[in-house]
Amino acid sequence: METGGGLVLVCDDTEPIRRLIRVNLELDGYQVEEAVDGESLLGRLRLEDAPLPGVVILDAQMEPRDGWWAIAHIRSDPRLAEIPVLMVTASVQQHDQVQAEEAGLDAFVPKPFDPEFLVELVEGFMGEGRDYAGRALDLRG
Repeated sequence: METGGGLVLVCDDTEPIRRLIRVNLELDGYQVEEAVDGESLLGRLRLEDAPLPGVVILDAQMEPRDGWWAIAHIRSDPRLAEIPVLMVTASVQQHDQVQAEEAGLDAFVPKPFDPEFLVELVEGFMGEGRDYAGRALDLRG
């Protein structure tokens, strides 16, 4: 049964992670586009004739431009600033969570992650936008 809907942009340099996220979101009815690093993500977001995603999911550690670089550019661009951004990453130290909050991330999900939990987060952010961050778990252990 499809419950989702809308466009999600997934940015991770690891193809199996992108595929795992894509399959789970598509099974829930979402349209998914992919990017392999922060630079390709920003390039896609800045295309004038392409629809903006309802949610961006990105990894922290990518080359040449990482997720921290990408979130800084997203939050500084008035056209993109209100897009909910979820970071799915293996970086789960306390300083990473603090950096995530300071950067304006809406949710911080450690790898390995439960795909169903990620879909639930996407569903909440799709429905409520960045306001959902108050109800989303910042760190799931």
